[in-house]
Amino acid sequence: MTDTISRAAAPSASADARKYYFIAWRWHFYAGLYVIPFLCMLAITGLTMLWISWGAGLGAERMAVTPQGGTMANSALEAAAEVAVSGGHATQYVEPLADNRIAAFAVETGAGTTGVAIDPYSGAVMKTFPWRAGWYDFATDIHGTLLLGRFGDRMIEIAASLAIIMIATGLYLHWPRNGSGWRAALVPQLSLRKRALWKSIHGVTGMWISLVLLVFLLSGLSWAGIWGEKMVQAWNTFPAEKWGAPLSDSTHADMNHGNTKEVPWGLEQTPLPESGSLAGVEAISGEVDIDSVAAFARSLGFNGRFQVYIPADATGVWTVSHDSMSNDGPNPTADRTIHIDQYTGRVLADVGFADYSPYAKAMAVGIAFHEGDLGVWNLVLNTVFCLSVVLVWISGAIMWWKRRPGTVGTRLFAPPRPKDLPFWKGAALLVVALGIVFPMAGFAIALILLLDATVLRFLPGIRRALS
Repeated sequence: MTDTISRAAAPSASADARKYYFIAWRWHFYAGLYVIPFLCMLAITGLTMLWISWGAGLGAERMAVTPQGGTMANSALEAAAEVAVSGGHATQYVEPLADNRIAAFAVETGAGTTGVAIDPYSGAVMKTFPWRAGWYDFATDIHGTLLLGRFGDRMIEIAASLAIIMIATGLYLHWPRNGSGWRAALVPQLSLRKRALWKSIHGVTGMWISLVLLVFLLSGLSWAGIWGEKMVQAWNTFPAEKWGAPLSDSTHADMNHGNTKEVPWGLEQTPLPESGSLAGVEAISGEVDIDSVAAFARSLGFNGRFQVYIPADATGVWTVSHDSMSNDGPNPTADRTIHIDQYTGRVLADVGFADYSPYAKAMAVGIAFHEGDLGVWNLVLNTVFCLSVVLVWISGAIMWWKRRPGTVGTRLFAPPRPKDLPFWKGAALLVVALGIVFPMAGFAIALILLLDATVLRFLPGIRRALS
């Protein structure tokens, strides 16, 4: 009797599994229609930023000079930079990457900010350039907002959130089953032909990049306007009250230039301290200027590239920072930001990697990995990853093209919808969980379900086109 029941249940379980496969395929297909164009844009712009950073640098910091003994005083270099930009005043100094590299200043005028590359040995101006407004920054603007501001940010956040569903369904579709082993799942079956070959390439490539893609998505989403700014970043922002110094109405994010992120993720929403009190720890005696501040930074172990932000007004502070967000070095655990009172020379705040929350630490490392800052291996891995994302899109498009039954017309030829759909508890739980954790994904899913239940029900032509 038990054997009879088992044999009867087996075909039913197999039929349900097949229906689950087609459900996952439909979700994967429809999510991909929206997600893949964004992922390709992110891959191409990310690859552009990666190689500009490794080649020319964010500004001109990789320009070479010939060491000629001792370097000039920072104040003399600052004066030379201001002379190079008529009517300008320096707002930021960048220490050379190495002994044979230029120093740089950001010089501000009413018309904008100009970067000035200076030979630290002779004071000669090597180059002037738009500060944080080059090709790297143009690619950054597309990468973060599509040049559409907040609306573009929201569109990308929806795509990145839905991409997690695409990863989950893709893994389910390609997971070994029905006698196929892990070799077929992890190695392209080049002996196959036509659509089967492209399906193997698509699935294997997606399987290999899925974990890295998830890391990239989570680190990118942590910058996004809803899940990032309103949720995880707000929960993991360093509490400025620990400093015991008067706080400004400005935050660390105000130190950024446009959409270019230049301050640590865990400090962006943290208010800046103010100068003009007796708070802080005694540090610089005598005059507090760019020479003494830079010398103090070097005495603390700031070696190679670091940034010095010059006080902007009567309550502003001197800020010294070395962090992975600014591509200052290959070690994100070396992040350190110090604020100094412009009148007393006392240290008002000193925040390092050890002071970050666990998630902020993960973000510091994740962003360095995301940007390819951890070494040559990171450059190679990220390059292969970006190209693999494009390959996934190309192989997916070819699979769809070969699957269509003749001319496309006005139909998408989506995977067929199974009849008598069983309720898939696991998938439903995943969708609900993702919708709660990632609000923009929840919004998109709810909108799709609402349209399917209302508008598309009464517009069979559109429903047919989407089928």
